[in-house]
Amino acid sequence: MRSGAAILLVVAPIIGVGLLAADARAGAWVQPRGKGQAILKLEQMRADQGYGPSGEAVVLPAPRRDTSAGVFAEYGLTERLTLQLKGDWQQGRDFFVDYEGRGPVEVGLTWQVARTDKWAVSVYGGYAQGGEGRNAGYAAPGQGDQDWEARASVGRSFSGGDGRFAASGRFLELQTARRFRQGLPDETRIDLTWGSHYGPDWMILAQAFAGQADDDQGRPGARWLAVETSAVRRFGDWSVQAGWRSTVAGRETPVANGPVIAIWRRF
Repeated sequence: MRSGAAILLVVAPIIGVGLLAADARAGAWVQPRGKGQAILKLEQMRADQGYGPSGEAVVLPAPRRDTSAGVFAEYGLTERLTLQLKGDWQQGRDFFVDYEGRGPVEVGLTWQVARTDKWAVSVYGGYAQGGEGRNAGYAAPGQGDQDWEARASVGRSFSGGDGRFAASGRFLELQTARRFRQGLPDETRIDLTWGSHYGPDWMILAQAFAGQADDDQGRPGARWLAVETSAVRRFGDWSVQAGWRSTVAGRETPVANGPVIAIWRRF
């Protein structure tokens, strides 16, 4: 199994999950002018098996362990334009890789193409500078690389239902992205998020992160599909998120599972 594929499983969901808007919905809705948020997120993934080239689960030569601590921030420059910043620290180890250091640092802009009471559409363009760190025997993932990402998002909000335990509001969002990378395979990703609000202080999220990396000849390579369920509790301008992520399908990708914890701060 390729070490690059193992790294992709960790990096791709981090990017997708970090785009959740703290108050209402998700990345299709930009921040209001002069408003912003920051999210500090910790993830710890473990895999003893991996999906082979045909998608079958096989035992890895050595357990895969991945830990990351990431920061995502966004700020509304105008009513339709939001600035985004992302960065993280990564640690990974398996039979092929023993890596620790700073991951890519990315800056980008999201433009609100259209927005109504129910719908929102946005596009994003971002640039990332590769990470720096130490790696035993192999080049550090993304070190010295320059990546570009183009993404489109569409979101739909729904009114709440009736009943004591019914959601007070819901939303659905779909993101599609293409990442052009130097030193690592290019990627195509699709992220789907379903969110349900329960009063002003609780939100439940169900998410799916699918992606595919190109191989050395530009053909379809590693694939992954991970699902995550989490709960978010708001405390004024702060929120705490806790959840669990599992890989449910893939090719040349670890079968990784682990907890996800995040702290959100609105400003």
